[in-house]
Amino acid sequence: MSKETLIKQAIDSMVKYDEKVALEVMNNAIAEGCAVEVLSEGFSAGIREVGDLFGKGRVFLPELMLAADVMQKVSDVLNAEMAKSGAAQEKKGVMILATVQGDVHDIGKGIVASLIKTQGIEVIDIGRDVAAEKIVDAAVEHDAQLIGTSALLTTTMAECQKLENILKERGLKDRFKTMIGGAPVTERFAKRIGADAYGEDAAEAVEKALELLS
Repeated sequence: MSKETLIKQAIDSMVKYDEKVALEVMNNAIAEGCAVEVLSEGFSAGIREVGDLFGKGRVFLPELMLAADVMQKVSDVLNAEMAKSGAAQEKKGVMILATVQGDVHDIGKGIVASLIKTQGIEVIDIGRDVAAEKIVDAAVEHDAQLIGTSALLTTTMAECQKLENILKERGLKDRFKTMIGGAPVTERFAKRIGADAYGEDAAEAVEKALELLS
């Protein structure tokens, strides 16, 4: 089965919240050696489509949560396969990932975590609605090199600025590289607050993480 066919099936399974088909697609993608591409270009695109429909009021929270659950199970299958096959590679670094305080959205963050893990980066996801102080504490505790934060609401973007301020106040700005993302976040905003990188989507987040670690 071609990669293009698997990508189309992955998108369709997410839009229909079909766990059985989604898992079959992922297993086929693993067998064909294109699992990472199918996750990035198929499943991720599918859940973004569900998110867009949710924003337009065409699907509702239960459907969104079903899609998120399917995405998590697909990601778990890929992560388990990588661990079993040794494809996790030599560890390139450690990244703390969180959704900032006041924001409970974490579907996009989950996609980012899954893709970054495929590149040999250990991701420690500390959840959603996390205070900036706790994010910095976690980075220190786990001796991370990267801190990634997600803000899906304009009202919580200020927490990203707060994180940068705390790093400066504690003299830690040179120790950690920071990257941010989320629907209302822009490259301009990232530069203004002093973040080291901005990821428009999960695929770009992977590229930026690797660049920062290099």
